[in-house]
Amino acid sequence: MPIPFQQLRIVFMGTPSFAVASLRALIDAGANVVGVITAPDRPAGRGLQLQPSEVKKAAIEFGIPILQPEKLKDPEFQEQLRAWKADVQVVVAFRMLPESVWNMPPMGSINLHASLLPKYRGAAPINWAIIQGEKETGATTFRLKHEIDTGGILLQRELPISETMNAGELHDQLMLMGADLIVETIKGIASASLTERPQPQDESVKDLPTAPKIHTETCRIDWNQSTASVNNLIRGLSPYPGAFTNWNQTTLKVFKATPECCEHGQPAGTWHSDGKNTFSFATQDGWIHLNEIQLAGKKRMDVSSWLRGYKLPDQ
Repeated sequence: MPIPFQQLRIVFMGTPSFAVASLRALIDAGANVVGVITAPDRPAGRGLQLQPSEVKKAAIEFGIPILQPEKLKDPEFQEQLRAWKADVQVVVAFRMLPESVWNMPPMGSINLHASLLPKYRGAAPINWAIIQGEKETGATTFRLKHEIDTGGILLQRELPISETMNAGELHDQLMLMGADLIVETIKGIASASLTERPQPQDESVKDLPTAPKIHTETCRIDWNQSTASVNNLIRGLSPYPGAFTNWNQTTLKVFKATPECCEHGQPAGTWHSDGKNTFSFATQDGWIHLNEIQLAGKKRMDVSSWLRGYKLPDQ
């Protein structure tokens, strides 16, 4: 049965700025968000003062009731959640939900994922799409079920990835695209006009790329790889957490670089600099010319500025 969009009782779940865009879009569209679930306040900054999540800040701005459970299986929390009588829950950049939570509202729980599912299931789809050299990605809304990122697809929208785009830039574009997609999805649920499309569950899914959590070793540059692969890693990890290499007995993070494919006859990992404007590393099939870097314990800066104040070691 269709329900007027403004009458649909929505509980929103999310924590970082990526989720705020979706919450704000729902409010701007006139949605009835009756409550927000977000992470507990965490210590941050030099004084380690307790800081609210970005979603909590937005919920306070909008005057929406907030719950911040440590444990989602806590019976007291679930009773408080049930009292909000949500028709549907919207989940954006939040943690894994137990079935007793995601299956609570009669219309289920809707998740936004920053990839074209079933590709790039996992925690870091934005990073891995660039790392893997994809030319296109997108956003997907789907219904939550037991297995992570496997529920029935409701809506999808594509987004091209340019050759110079980094993870931060892609994040911001998908954040806005995803917010629009969430509103469109909830309106479609209210009007009963959406057709849910099951994701494939056969062997073909095993061949699709995934998006596991980014670990320290993920960020280590292997100069023996191709120029394109190294450049994709740098773009896919910029601005956070940053690709890095060990150089001159310290850690060198690389946030931006220019790739050049060419024959050079140098061992991979060999570095070269003119001492003024260029600082480059040899790859399997070319050079990576570093543009923005950060040495351990130092601030991020462009290579020209860094070279003016740094004494290079002898090669």
